[in-house]
Amino acid sequence: MCFGSLCMPRGLSFRTQVDRLESHFHSFTVGFEDGSRSYGFVHTFYEEVTGAQIITAMQTLHRMHHVEHHSASSSSASSSASSPSTSSMDSLVSSLDESDGESLATGNAAATCLGCTGSFDPSHDTLYVSKALCLLTPLPFLGASQHFLSQLHQAVASQTAPPLPLESYIHNILYEVPLPPPGRSLRFHGVQGPILCQRPGPCELPLAEYPLGEAFSLLGVDNMVQLVTCSLLETQILLYSQDYQRLMTVAEGITTLLFPFQWQHIYLPIISTPLHHLLDAPVPFLMGIQRRDGVQRASLHLPHEANLCFVDIDNHCMDSPEGLPAFPDQAELVRELSDILQHFGVPLQGGALTKPTPASPHLSSLVLEDLMEDRRNGNLGGEELEALERLQALAWRCGGDKMSGEGKTLERVWKEEEEAMSEAKMNIQLREVFAGRFATLFSRYEEFVIHSALDLESWMSNREGTFNFDKGAFLSAQPVTHLHFLSRFLETSMFSSFADGKVISRWADREPLQQLFDSRLERERLYDTDQVDSPGSHYRKCSTLFESAQAIERRLLKADHTAIHPHLLDMRIGQGRHQPGYFPKLQADVLIHSQTKRITVPSKSIGTTKSLTLSLFWHSLARKHLNQLKFLDLSPQVIAQTHREFVQGLLSECRLKTKRMLMERMGKESVEVGQGEANITGLQENTLIHSLCDLLERTWGHGLQMKQGKSALWSHLLHFQATLEKTEVPAESPGAEQRTYDDGAVLLRGSLVQDMRFIQTMSEGLSEVGQARAWISLALEKKMLSQHLKELLTNQELLRQLYKPHAFLLCEEEREQFLYHLLSLNTVDYLCFTRAFASINIPYRVAIIPMKKLSIAMATVHPWVCVSGEMGDSGVRQIPKNTQEIFFECKNLGRLSTLQLGQENSGLLAKCLIDCVMVYNEITGHTYKFPCGRWLGKGVGDGSLERVLIGHLVSPGGEEDSGRWTGTPPELASPSQGVRAVLGSLGNRAIHEDMREAANNLVKHFHKPEQERGNLTMLLCGEGGLVPSLEKFLLHGFKSSRLFQRNVFVWDFVGECCVLPCNIYFLTADQLGHPPGSMLIKEPPCDLLCHYVNSISASPRNIGKEGKFQLLVCLGVRDRLLSQWLPLLAECPLTSRTYEDGALMRDRAAVCSLSRILHTLNEFAVTLETSLVKGVAL
Repeated sequence: MCFGSLCMPRGLSFRTQVDRLESHFHSFTVGFEDGSRSYGFVHTFYEEVTGAQIITAMQTLHRMHHVEHHSASSSSASSSASSPSTSSMDSLVSSLDESDGESLATGNAAATCLGCTGSFDPSHDTLYVSKALCLLTPLPFLGASQHFLSQLHQAVASQTAPPLPLESYIHNILYEVPLPPPGRSLRFHGVQGPILCQRPGPCELPLAEYPLGEAFSLLGVDNMVQLVTCSLLETQILLYSQDYQRLMTVAEGITTLLFPFQWQHIYLPIISTPLHHLLDAPVPFLMGIQRRDGVQRASLHLPHEANLCFVDIDNHCMDSPEGLPAFPDQAELVRELSDILQHFGVPLQGGALTKPTPASPHLSSLVLEDLMEDRRNGNLGGEELEALERLQALAWRCGGDKMSGEGKTLERVWKEEEEAMSEAKMNIQLREVFAGRFATLFSRYEEFVIHSALDLESWMSNREGTFNFDKGAFLSAQPVTHLHFLSRFLETSMFSSFADGKVISRWADREPLQQLFDSRLERERLYDTDQVDSPGSHYRKCSTLFESAQAIERRLLKADHTAIHPHLLDMRIGQGRHQPGYFPKLQADVLIHSQTKRITVPSKSIGTTKSLTLSLFWHSLARKHLNQLKFLDLSPQVIAQTHREFVQGLLSECRLKTKRMLMERMGKESVEVGQGEANITGLQENTLIHSLCDLLERTWGHGLQMKQGKSALWSHLLHFQATLEKTEVPAESPGAEQRTYDDGAVLLRGSLVQDMRFIQTMSEGLSEVGQARAWISLALEKKMLSQHLKELLTNQELLRQLYKPHAFLLCEEEREQFLYHLLSLNTVDYLCFTRAFASINIPYRVAIIPMKKLSIAMATVHPWVCVSGEMGDSGVRQIPKNTQEIFFECKNLGRLSTLQLGQENSGLLAKCLIDCVMVYNEITGHTYKFPCGRWLGKGVGDGSLERVLIGHLVSPGGEEDSGRWTGTPPELASPSQGVRAVLGSLGNRAIHEDMREAANNLVKHFHKPEQERGNLTMLLCGEGGLVPSLEKFLLHGFKSSRLFQRNVFVWDFVGECCVLPCNIYFLTADQLGHPPGSMLIKEPPCDLLCHYVNSISASPRNIGKEGKFQLLVCLGVRDRLLSQWLPLLAECPLTSRTYEDGALMRDRAAVCSLSRILHTLNEFAVTLETSLVKGVAL
């Protein structure tokens, strides 16, 4: 297997006697396709080279390098940097030095290699070569493996031969030491003394021995919590350190804190220099690279950093991606973790962990001496061994001194054991805190799992189109402060795999981690009687710290099992001879011959077989894991195949993301769940768009020739812009439309480069990544993302300059499919750019469209407009004479809702019939239509000089596109004169249904989460809203021809009723449609009705009779009076003279029913837009 590059990541190392020759330890891990892992533990030491040929070859190589380095130093710096021979020798130097803190990274440091003397003379210098002892285990037994390898090396380095040949100890640990049973500890013997290992029980967290205290000390508590957040959100994580074991410690520390979730992507905590091409991977990864002396981060080839978390372990700092949300209750979590670390004496500010390095035990320890003198091949009986341990502990308590001149004191041995105990207890307590947080956050996750399939086969066949978790309902039950993090976490592969596991558990055994998590949740529900309905609403400290630490302490204090001791093997005479300082060549025939014995060890074989069987079964159903071993293969065929898989993965991810965005935006998911609502919260939409931006960044970063900036996409756009400017080609794309402003500026709507220029001129202080995301959001909102990217990729010459041949963007077929999937997003409407940048200035164009037959009347009118949206209004904008449109720029108004249209009433025949008003957002291309269909002017219609129009989004283009618009169904618009036209065809039942529907829409509006609500003005005044529905009710059966000689308006009837207040002054509660004795307001309802009507009539605004009635209804809903006013009007004596006998207003049952419907709106706090109530002091 390809373990050689992991045992010696920088290759073979040669040193002399003046270099550092201390041995060092590091570990690694490798994942397999079935989801299992193997852990490797490596002890590297230096051994003297005795071969004359090797010494002569090294002397020759060093002379050659010295000559080349001298010639390179005398030449110019630029030529030296580009010299192939220098680069080659740099590689040689890198292979000559394996130091953890003094690596040679440049040619200038080459002279310091091999003794720092500038030469290597075999007559004076002793040559040493690195060797590595590696032990592979199925579980991370870090401490036991480190002690065993250290003892093995010390036995080789010692002048005294070990009691047995080394093959005996290696054979013992390979074939005779079983895995400890779950919840038990096991003692086995190394070369120099006993070694203890333990394994958690079935109800405890999985085994993890990497020192979390060291990771927290190196990075600090805040950084570690932030790093865990990055891993949960599946960002790309790159660890950077001189020490390989530090890389492994931090990486394993992160993944162990994720319980019950598991990292699903590339996991290579240690990668050698030849594997740096993996940094090009366009997928989430967790990798570690070694720092070289003199090498800065800027010199690293990191193609894309938009979603990269760079962790500089040695400098105790990290650089997180932009817009990273905080972990839920992060401040409280940091305090709880800090308390634990302080309890165990760990520094909190990100410094090196100051604890004594355990020295390797010597051959003359008391236990080993007794074993050697026992003459029974080291196999003491259980009682004798137990008595020996008691004597050893007693000697320490009595203040025993050294046992021999070369041995360690019992006090030091005891101190090392205490440190190991303290480290193990701290590890489990830190992990329990995170496990407790996840248990609190997802305590009710099972209630939101969707079991839609009848059997496993049908679920597997429809897996991509099936939603296994009700994310919207889950988020609605969480505290607002947690939503930013949770909304993004629910979209990760990590959580998706977790939810899949819950679904699969209906037909198969649960995955072990999920089974453990579920059992913990059940136990917590059973014993926690104080848990409230919303467990995430307050922070609760972990309650299992003492219990978890006590369990591990019990196992470490006393071993539950003892393995067979090493013994003599059947070896020929002369084999296994000891030569101090030289590791012998092991007798392979002895070790290979014994492999069949491995099956006969019950404890080890049963534990391994069972866990492997469950793992293979579950992972074959749930997901296919990455085979990490293939990334270690440096053959060109494997590397090419790996990049092909990356390309296919990006294409598949694009297909799934666009499908997800379409289904969420069009409401299909909630309909399938049975909720019946086709809505998506702004938070979920932002999460999906952020995910799309991340996908585009990773796609554009794949195969990049050299680093161009933090954002690969924005860098490509800048190159494209510069190319167009050099060639002086107009930056127009198909469908672009040119507009000229009063100052002569030209704006190309639909232009890729024009959108870039607008982003560049925004005063938001955006970084490169922020600019790229803003450009993507703008293109998505304009429904031109696919078109813009297609235009960007048409410059093939630029693509070949920027990208390597294996890059995704140079794969023509996959690239076209990628753009096709993005094109599908044009079928829905997004306002991601408009809502994200509230403070920017946006140019708008307003066009008044009169009735075609009367368009000449516009020449006599001087209209003005005031456009209002969810973020403010434009103020009054006067339209120039003899024109029907105006251009202006103002602060972003957001989604437009209302438009005030008025005129000054100056000049003869100052009146016109307005069909509609169109408003264009010149940046996003959105078009809003505000229907009118009424006269504007005195003496015609209702005499209105000002109207408040309700608009809807038509199309992200011009009015020419409105006929072929196929986007999301539009919202309700302003009612036109069609109200009276349809009254004749509507019966009593239809009018009642309209009123119920209008009131029901308002009730549903207020029952939705605030971020999910639509525009209230649309529901009140738009088509099908409360105002037009109530108007239909009041116009039903109206005797218009008897009382008035002109068009009849509801406001005329209301005004006449208020002229005769005595007729409605003394109505009882029963007549008002309310229970007897009810007192809703202090003043009589008739006084308030008259007050409101008089105030509206006295308003300086000339909004006409329809506008006044609309204002009265809106104020009545706001002040909870409308349900009382309707019975007053029905009981007025004027009603019998104004309405026919069959009119709804003369039907007491119908009026009471409508009053009760309106009364349901009194429980809501209604806030009206300023454009509706302007000029009225009520």
